[in-house]
Amino acid sequence: NSADGNNGTVNWTTKQAHSYIISRIKAVEKNVYTILSKVHSDRNVYPSAGVLFVHVLEREYFKGEFPPYPKPGEISNDPITFNTNLMGYPDRPGWLRYIQRTPYSDGVLYGSPTVENVGKPTIIEITAYNRRTFETARHNLIINIMSAEDFPLPYQAEFFIRNMNVEEMLASEVLGDFLGAVKNVWQPERLNAINITSALDRGGRVPLPINDMKEGVYVMVGADVPFSSCLREVENPQNQLRCSQEMEPVITCDKKFRTQFHIDWCKISLVDNTKQVSTFQEVIRGEGILPDGGEYKPPSDTLKSRDYYSDFLITLAVPSAIALVLFLILAYIMCCRREGVEKRNMQTPDIQLVHHSAIQKSTKELRDMSKNREIAWPLSTLPVFHPVTGEIVPPLHTDSYDNTSMPLMQTQQ
Repeated sequence: NSADGNNGTVNWTTKQAHSYIISRIKAVEKNVYTILSKVHSDRNVYPSAGVLFVHVLEREYFKGEFPPYPKPGEISNDPITFNTNLMGYPDRPGWLRYIQRTPYSDGVLYGSPTVENVGKPTIIEITAYNRRTFETARHNLIINIMSAEDFPLPYQAEFFIRNMNVEEMLASEVLGDFLGAVKNVWQPERLNAINITSALDRGGRVPLPINDMKEGVYVMVGADVPFSSCLREVENPQNQLRCSQEMEPVITCDKKFRTQFHIDWCKISLVDNTKQVSTFQEVIRGEGILPDGGEYKPPSDTLKSRDYYSDFLITLAVPSAIALVLFLILAYIMCCRREGVEKRNMQTPDIQLVHHSAIQKSTKELRDMSKNREIAWPLSTLPVFHPVTGEIVPPLHTDSYDNTSMPLMQTQQ
């Protein structure tokens, strides 16, 4: 129920307890309602530590919280997504995971509660988003973790199922069938599912979208009796050799799973907690008092003057003197040891000097002759049309003029 105090009350009826925050605007003789958020009552769950916890976020439950925007007779199938986080934090606890494949499928919270959180209520904020109307609905899930009497179970086995995705394995029917198959093979008095992990969280690759390939899922179960002989078959040398060669091991009880679950027996892990040696070392704490090191003596207030002349000589004067000596030696070699042109000519053969002198004289004469030439410009450089009248200009030379020896480019004066 909601009202703005002026135009009456607006009523919506749903199956769950809820509250609305509504803004109403009068526009063109019509009331426009904007639903900002809806808050549900809290819900309490009581999982056990060390046992698989699964909570399904059903779309049908939240669809009833949104007003009936479709026309009468139409079925509402709005896309709805969920956001989950620990109250006061941006993400969920480390042991809790969340998955939702598409906005048209239910979301699932799953994980294995830890012993550290026993007795501490964990409040998870769940926000549902209607992707068509952009409305939100929120409620809190209070997880009260209880301590298990027989936790942890001493014998634990982890199976890798290749033909399942994690959301398919979390279904109660599928998980029950798997635990039933394990119970037939193991024959324990107590059997619990401890944890379920997607292969992608273990570094697996996303499968190709062909032949209905699955991501794969790891399922850890615990029991109170030792492992059966069938489960121990994977540890014999023959099967270990076949696994190293990427071949299927020979397991007698595989047919009890094969009808529904394709198990990779090379990736099975058997943990016997009764044989594990504890690595915990007791910490011996002392009195917390440091050993006596004598009375502390701070430096005196009056500091003695210090002579930095020797430091100046070592740091600046000595390197400068060495650089000056090296500069003088280089200057003497470059300037005072020049042999000159006369010595070069004395060491050069006479015939080579004559050839060099003749080449220089010939070059000079050619340059002087080229400067004194006075011949007409070639025809290719003369204008063809008169610049004013536009008439064709006759050539300056007669037809009998010999221009075969005329260069194309003249030397610039």
